[in-house]
Amino acid sequence: MRCKFFASFAIALLSLAAPTILAPTSSVAYAEPNVDYPDTFALPRGFRPEGIAIDAAGYAYFGSMANGAIYRADLKTGQGSLLNRGTGSAAIGLKVDSRNRLFVAGGGSGSARVIDTRSGNVIANYPLATGSSFVNDVVLAQDGAWFTDSTVPTLYKVPLGARGELAEVDDVVRLPLKGDIVFSSGTTNANGIATSPDERSLIIVQWNTGKLFQVNPTTGVTRTITLAGGESVPRGDGILRDGNILYVAQNRLNQIAKIELDSAGTQGRLITRVSDPRFDVPTTLAAFRDRLYAPNARFNTTPTPTTTYNAIAIPKP
Repeated sequence: MRCKFFASFAIALLSLAAPTILAPTSSVAYAEPNVDYPDTFALPRGFRPEGIAIDAAGYAYFGSMANGAIYRADLKTGQGSLLNRGTGSAAIGLKVDSRNRLFVAGGGSGSARVIDTRSGNVIANYPLATGSSFVNDVVLAQDGAWFTDSTVPTLYKVPLGARGELAEVDDVVRLPLKGDIVFSSGTTNANGIATSPDERSLIIVQWNTGKLFQVNPTTGVTRTITLAGGESVPRGDGILRDGNILYVAQNRLNQIAKIELDSAGTQGRLITRVSDPRFDVPTTLAAFRDRLYAPNARFNTTPTPTTTYNAIAIPKP
């Protein structure tokens, strides 16, 4: 997965375009539809969004690749403002917990940080890697926050205490990856990360190969997740698990894949791929009620201080 702005931004008054279904899908019933919420809304000009996280109250958090700023938007109105003006280190993958803490993958800085979503203050910094690295995405598991590195075959864990206490810097766990996954130089490797349906292992997607891997969180051994029919998810960026369903943002392909996994996360089947005319390199996903939300990173557009960016919502496929 791949600013100082002070003005408020109006909601883009665009109606939800019907997504293009690229393969058959089963019907799903949803509770509490948020049909009155805007389905497209503006982000700050020049922001260069990459990550998204949504809390239980319906606030979305977006990270900036430009300088690590965090923008918070109310999904009900689409309006928002800067929560944190940035540290200079990119903000890539994001996850928010029930304790009002936003965990931020720091990209090329090789670090992670934690931000208080009430004050916007950085409450913890974690140097994770030395040398060339790209800390790309994060997932919250029962025992800690796990971060991927797209350059180095290693996962990083920031342990959490029994009551959610943040670990000290010296307690960070560095877990070398081995087994089936093979990293290539000069490209993006491990990208999005999630927990398996039984929450006993981790799942990562490799962007350059389109493969999904199950990871043993104790040994670092990786095993290829077999998808029926030899399917794969090339350009897989952010991933989101909802029960035994795994959504994969295939960023430069402007698609979202929906995969059904077994409980252990060892095999799965592609149910459908969804596209939408409003997609412009959606990098990652977050869910709220019956919708999936994604920022458009617009990697095919040269970024400038005035480049426009937005986030969109589609019905869960």
